[in-house]
Amino acid sequence: MSTDDRPVAAEPADLERLFVQRVNDRDVDGLVALFEDDAAIAVSPGQTVAGGAAIRRFFEEYVASGVTLTLGDQQPVLRTGDIALTSTRLADGGVTAEVARRQPDGSWRWALDQWNVLA
Repeated sequence: MSTDDRPVAAEPADLERLFVQRVNDRDVDGLVALFEDDAAIAVSPGQTVAGGAAIRRFFEEYVASGVTLTLGDQQPVLRTGDIALTSTRLADGGVTAEVARRQPDGSWRWALDQWNVLA
């Protein structure tokens, strides 16, 4: 499936579901498409991945590791205009926080993603 054939996030809350689905499908292109080109992801304390090329390399390794995800308890989206804060409580007790931005086509992509704010 090409990136153009994949569903986009029509609302900020769609991003988490699409993220989990694409990790489990081993869909690197689809994962990269959820992030802005200059996004930054704090994947662990002291490890940040930034920019499209680095994010792609990270997700290639991440999905190759065989990880599978389940949907967590997504918290209500906090939104003002074209910016939204998304957050999910994970099954392992971790909590994510992400900043999403509405794109010119009306879809949403993450600009910032912190995988575990409690770490």
